[in-house]
Amino acid sequence: MKYIATCTLLLTCLFLSAQPDESGKGLKEYYRKYFTMGVAVSPRSISGPDSTLILRNFGSLTPENAMKMGPIHPRENLYYWKDADAIVDFAQAHGLKVRGHNLCWHQQTPNWLFRDSAAKQVTKEVLLQRLKEHITTVVNRYKGKLYAWDVVNEAIADDSTQFLRNSPWYQICGDEFIAKAFIYAHEADPDAVLFYNDYNSERPEKRARIYKLLKQLVDAHVPVNGVGLQGHWSLVEPSEQELSETIQMFSSLGLKVQITELDVSVYPWEKNRRAKAPGEDDSYTPEREQSQAAQYKKIFAVLRKYRKDVTGVTFWNVSDRSTWLDSYPVPGRKNYPLLFDKDGQPKKAYWEVVKF
Repeated sequence: MKYIATCTLLLTCLFLSAQPDESGKGLKEYYRKYFTMGVAVSPRSISGPDSTLILRNFGSLTPENAMKMGPIHPRENLYYWKDADAIVDFAQAHGLKVRGHNLCWHQQTPNWLFRDSAAKQVTKEVLLQRLKEHITTVVNRYKGKLYAWDVVNEAIADDSTQFLRNSPWYQICGDEFIAKAFIYAHEADPDAVLFYNDYNSERPEKRARIYKLLKQLVDAHVPVNGVGLQGHWSLVEPSEQELSETIQMFSSLGLKVQITELDVSVYPWEKNRRAKAPGEDDSYTPEREQSQAAQYKKIFAVLRKYRKDVTGVTFWNVSDRSTWLDSYPVPGRKNYPLLFDKDGQPKKAYWEVVKF
């Protein structure tokens, strides 16, 4: 027990000493005149040593999982509020903004939503009513405490020959569920900024399909206010040109642009890979460190250039100590995608982001 207590104290001290500079100036202060800096959190993040790092560097929180439909509404007549409430209460206590994530997604959606009591697929009318009830209940609970919501997440197909993802939502409702989700969210909180959120949005062919969807919604006067570029990027993408063109294209629709889930993997995009190669080096080598710093520098130079269109940047996790990319998609492989290392100390990438 004494050993555990000593280790805990040491870890806390390391995070407490994570001073970006001698004055204690944090990431959010460097970007105060540009856009809000945010981070995805869990209840554990805000109750341990990460909390000091969060408060110093970020002005906005996104619940990483706590507000997704499965965790917050696991059964038809049951809502689980504890984790989401804890994050919102922490934000309120410390004067931080909160982005809600998310209201409608093809993953982490409980099966009960699509089935009736006889386990048969529900009708479009039943599913839309369940969606409305879910969105209305969740958005109303946090009305006035959240400034924005990711309303619909990842509705565009990965297959470039298709338009919309062939999810249960689409199979039952066609494309109607997308517009309805925004309408329901706006009815529940007219002041919330409502986002469509997706990944690989800088790749030209997928970007074109996302633009097509958003233009349809805007032209139909659906209350969509912004587009979230997830920003799960790597050392090799996106290019400065791709990112610039993406921001220009979506802002031309009158939409706010946010980077909603930012990390820069030290590996290329390889979603279908399922094993480490024999002898593969997954250490944070000096070469990877330098390449990552250079990529972050390029990304933030573009984001600052479009400060009138970009209203927020949210990192997906706090530090390299624990990230969603650890063991994903390759089991057992460590990733180092963020600005702070495993001890909560700023990396070379951090200094490139704040040096302007």
